[in-house]
Amino acid sequence: MTAITNNVASTSLLATMNPATTAAASASATQDRFMKLLVTQMKNQDPLNPLDNAQVTSQLAQLSTVSGIDKMNTTLESMITSQQSGQAVQAAGMIGHGVLAPGNQLALASNTSIFGVDLAAPAEKVMVTVKDVNGVAVHTMDLGAKDAGTLALTWDGIKDDGSKAADGAYTFSVAASAGSTSVSATALGFGQVSSVSTSATGVKLNVTNLGAIGMTDVRQIL
Repeated sequence: MTAITNNVASTSLLATMNPATTAAASASATQDRFMKLLVTQMKNQDPLNPLDNAQVTSQLAQLSTVSGIDKMNTTLESMITSQQSGQAVQAAGMIGHGVLAPGNQLALASNTSIFGVDLAAPAEKVMVTVKDVNGVAVHTMDLGAKDAGTLALTWDGIKDDGSKAADGAYTFSVAASAGSTSVSATALGFGQVSSVSTSATGVKLNVTNLGAIGMTDVRQIL
């Protein structure tokens, strides 16, 4: 049975080139199947309507296209694997270091806490509000005017009323503005990189207080 009629690939040809049971066939296996199909097709062609050069060239062009895509996929997979390996090595060097990354968690211990703010643009006024586990504001910080970028901050645990806050978990929010216009400000939590893990989604840093974060989430290493 002819696989190509009037230069149109039949379903049998497409099924052979794209088997449903295989996600990515190797280039050599693809070429072998194609050549077997082509030889069988030529042996069983209609003597009154034989394949012409244009039809053969069209089939060979399809083979070249499929093989090229297969080789490109293999190359890309190799590049991704190599990139992830490089990122894992780089990430491993961060174990034990403190980082600032998006998050509004704040841990107070021994009168010390570290957190941060990331400003998308210069601001004339930056206010930080620290809240306890019940969401009640216990301390406010007026940072004044700040340039765009990442700011590392600390809080000694002293509340606005002068009393000492208990060690534990707190949250904080940030509000920034330039005149009457608000400025985008991202709250940054602090944590220490404890380990590195890899998965289908890439390399992740496991950070205390922040959980698993990506390498690109790190705004500052302390």
